[in-house]
Amino acid sequence: RYLRTLYLGLQSRWQAEHRRRHFYWRMMFESADISMLRLLEAFLKSAPQLVLQLSIMVQQKSIEPLQGLSASASLVSLAWMIASYQKVLRDSREDKMPMSYKGAVVQILWHLFTIAARAIAFALFASVFQLYFGIFIVTHWCIMTFWIIQGETDFCMSKWEEIIYNMVVGIIYIFCWFNVKEGRSRYRMCIYYIITLSENAALTILWFLYYDREAISDFDALILVCVVSSSFALGIFFMFIYYCLLHPNGPIFSHRSVGCIFRQEPAPVPGSPVEAVTSPPRSLPRTTGGERDGAPGERDSCVPVFQVRPSTLPTPAARAPRTERPVIRIDLPRKKYPAWDAHFIDRRLRKTILALEYASPITPCLQYRTPGAPQEVLEYETTV
Repeated sequence: RYLRTLYLGLQSRWQAEHRRRHFYWRMMFESADISMLRLLEAFLKSAPQLVLQLSIMVQQKSIEPLQGLSASASLVSLAWMIASYQKVLRDSREDKMPMSYKGAVVQILWHLFTIAARAIAFALFASVFQLYFGIFIVTHWCIMTFWIIQGETDFCMSKWEEIIYNMVVGIIYIFCWFNVKEGRSRYRMCIYYIITLSENAALTILWFLYYDREAISDFDALILVCVVSSSFALGIFFMFIYYCLLHPNGPIFSHRSVGCIFRQEPAPVPGSPVEAVTSPPRSLPRTTGGERDGAPGERDSCVPVFQVRPSTLPTPAARAPRTERPVIRIDLPRKKYPAWDAHFIDRRLRKTILALEYASPITPCLQYRTPGAPQEVLEYETTV
């Protein structure tokens, strides 16, 4: 995947002007997939190693240079992966404002300090209560996984794949916050950090009450408690800096902010065409059974998933005639995302759309099936 992304990036620089955009977006799609895989790998491998290394340090009452370097690298990699994925995800979507490098650095510091406080609290508690620590981790993971499933994420193509994905994200939620759903996330994030603060405080206090006082002095124990609390406070401070000053959409905690760059659209003027939607809505609800089945008789019509034909859309007399361009007809209800951003659509569909754009001098239109409507409606004209 790295080699293919490098190849596509070089092609986006070397090709002619009309071909660069094609290779650029293919490179962005590959880069976004790589960032997701790196993120999952980091939290499935580096995060448990970090807790194990810190717990060994606490039990041995000493830190070896190589051991400290390894733990520091694991901590930095976790914070780096979170910020890297958020930046690449925004860069690969045209409906999102890109994240600045200052915002990425502040987000790294935000996650660095919050994950450090979380990992140290885990290590302190595990050094005294090994069995109860395992019970706590499993319980927290189950609760977070159930919370994510209740949020109805829409990342995979089947229900069971989605549940497995939610279970993996639940592991990430053991250590830090990770937004997996479109829309406003401030309330979910506040609930998560209140839970995290309560857990960190409880784990640290229990360790402080039952630690081995013959091996660790009271002064050193107090320093460790201060490290946990101050690290979490610094992480929350950098989180507020990011959302108040460096968020791509502007200050999020102000009363005028919204969770996405697309604000509430005004009501349509009477007599104006409502068929065309020039920007995708904010949320991503799961397709219901009725929408998936469509109108009666549609499933038996043997219409392919998508087909391409040069055509003009039927327009009312009051509208200006559209110029002819290729039309991609998708036999699916339109999600509130562009098709290439919704992961429930097969990856080959995204590649086909890019291939058609690459072969055609005119950007194609997308038409989605409209449940309950006799005719197809143009809902989104792609700019990719």
